[in-house]
Amino acid sequence: MSMRRVVITGLGAITPVGNDTASTWESICNGTSGVDTITQLDPEGYPSTIAAEVKGFDPETIVAKKDIRRYDRFSLFGMAAAKAAWEDAGLGENDYDAEKCGTILGVGIGGLRTLEDNHAALLSGGPRKLSPFLIPAMISNLAPGNIGIQLGLKGINYTVTSACTSGTHAIGESFRLIRDGMQDLVVTGGSEAAITGLGIGGFGRMRALSTRNDDPQRASRPFDKDRDGFVIGEGCGILVMEELESAKKRGAKIYAEVVGYGFSCDAYHITAPIEGGQGAIQCMKMALDVAGMDKTSVGYINAHGTSTPINDPAESNAIRQVFGDHCNSGLMVSSTKSMIGHLLGAAGGVEGVFLALALKNGVLPPTINLDEPDEGCTLDYIPHTAREVQVEAAMSNSFGFGGTNASIIFKRFE
Repeated sequence: MSMRRVVITGLGAITPVGNDTASTWESICNGTSGVDTITQLDPEGYPSTIAAEVKGFDPETIVAKKDIRRYDRFSLFGMAAAKAAWEDAGLGENDYDAEKCGTILGVGIGGLRTLEDNHAALLSGGPRKLSPFLIPAMISNLAPGNIGIQLGLKGINYTVTSACTSGTHAIGESFRLIRDGMQDLVVTGGSEAAITGLGIGGFGRMRALSTRNDDPQRASRPFDKDRDGFVIGEGCGILVMEELESAKKRGAKIYAEVVGYGFSCDAYHITAPIEGGQGAIQCMKMALDVAGMDKTSVGYINAHGTSTPINDPAESNAIRQVFGDHCNSGLMVSSTKSMIGHLLGAAGGVEGVFLALALKNGVLPPTINLDEPDEGCTLDYIPHTAREVQVEAAMSNSFGFGGTNASIIFKRFE
């Protein structure tokens, strides 16, 4: 069986800078920050009191008011963004075979708020106080599970949980299933909502978060010498990916073609990348090999770019190792985490949406807050202002705790 071509035909996003794809993309291109003081809990006493929260999200657009308590916030984000992506893809009843359509979603942590609330209820009132919806609201695969139920998709349905690489792995695995003929269409991406006491407190105890609490919008500053940690974000990014011929047959608009996917493990440390960045180098090279593409064809990389002291120079060095002289003659790199923070398991999903839009619209998003690049950060990071440039192909990188790495490559569709 020949390998099939895979294209992106629908996008959905709920982010700290917009509750839909259009407003999110406009904010990203304008260099708008979604970071502010935390409102979902009283942050006093936490080392970091800032986050990139989704603002004014109304779950009643997706489920009836009486049913909201059945779902955790990360699931509601997923259902809302998937509905938007499905509508964007313009799929009608006769356009697909439900048994060859599925959902793979990246979720790093899952229903942390549901777990916290129910644990408090258990301690104060005993087991009778637990919600009957505790387990189905909390477990990570209920994000794709609820999307499958909502859209009637009867094919593949599971969660990828690989920390901050989850969303990118989900896109890559969906690509393989469609390419190899096992599915015709997959709703994929990532969703996360971990701005809770345990989420903020846990990452805070690791000293992973920025403590620039008095200047929230300037706290996420990838590649800048004054960066001091990442800013946690929440939200969801969804892509409808399908086999090219069926997309053409129904006259679908096509954002981009998915051509490359690479993955690796550092096999080194639970939280730190390996010095020299071999794992990142390996997965970027693999993505180029799978795409059958020369490195000079890639004009833009949406970097993992977390704004942590260790990650940014390690990734920059790995990009230099892979792309060589191309880094000095046309390769542009940016971190959209400078605006929306780090969405953990959803990061790769939202960044996949940005990658598709960058190729379709000929605009490369900026890295805001990059006032003085750190030593070891020597690439063209598109500082402060978006660029109107049409590139032929673009890559997105994600690296996660446990040393897990993934890269995907999208190409302009002609």
